[in-house]
Amino acid sequence: MVRPVIYTNPYSFSPFATGYDTPGFYFPEYSEPVQSPQSENPAKTLGLAALLQGIALFLNKASKWCSYKLQQGKEFTSAENVNKVASEMVKKNNLDVKVGFVDAANKADFVRNYGGAAEFEAVAKGENAFFSSASKLAVAPKSRPSLILHELGHAVNATKGKFMRFLQNSRGYATAAPTVLLLLSSLLPKKQGENQNFIQKNAGILGFAAYLPTIIEEGIASLRGIKAAKNVLGKTANLAPLKRNYLFALCTYILAGIGLGVAAKETIIRES
Repeated sequence: MVRPVIYTNPYSFSPFATGYDTPGFYFPEYSEPVQSPQSENPAKTLGLAALLQGIALFLNKASKWCSYKLQQGKEFTSAENVNKVASEMVKKNNLDVKVGFVDAANKADFVRNYGGAAEFEAVAKGENAFFSSASKLAVAPKSRPSLILHELGHAVNATKGKFMRFLQNSRGYATAAPTVLLLLSSLLPKKQGENQNFIQKNAGILGFAAYLPTIIEEGIASLRGIKAAKNVLGKTANLAPLKRNYLFALCTYILAGIGLGVAAKETIIRES
């Protein structure tokens, strides 16, 4: 099957995915760098490597906690009201997107029409939700219908010009940041009297920056869903649970970005 671009909810301890076969958090396996005879301060290098390992472990636990809190979140309104908001988002933004709510009873129909059995299985279990621009499809678990508003936020973003599409597509390249930075670092000379070049000094920040467009786009998608719910339902619905759920989802992306920065820094240390 053709693997479309999708944006999913981070229920399985992973950020919203870029494709069906996209890995989750970029938390690497850490190992102590081999000490080089040319290393001017091996103790400092080993200490930094140990610190990075500790940060990676913390990020992993924090992401699991955020995902757990997201799973435990309550729906902010009835499924009927969510359908009303979703229909208005599609109509107002002239979206060419089919909206679906998946459970054990109908997942086979989605698999037959779109493929991706594992992905729809996760949605049916309430562990995932996604928007596919290629298949023109936005789905959420029938047990957690409010997630569809975030996915339709992605669909709206896809209609808002080149910059927003750049933010969406950038996630497909973000996880390559550690490798790219390592290659660039090998080409960039060091200033006279310094032990590190610009990339070696700032690998962590640059790695996080590579994931920042994804964080921004995810936040915008959630804000669009919240705004649509407010406009359609007004004061009849308590939006606090929806905001809370989307905040925990966004936190998983922020943690993923920090994790990518840690991975970039660790890669530079290991190879240099």
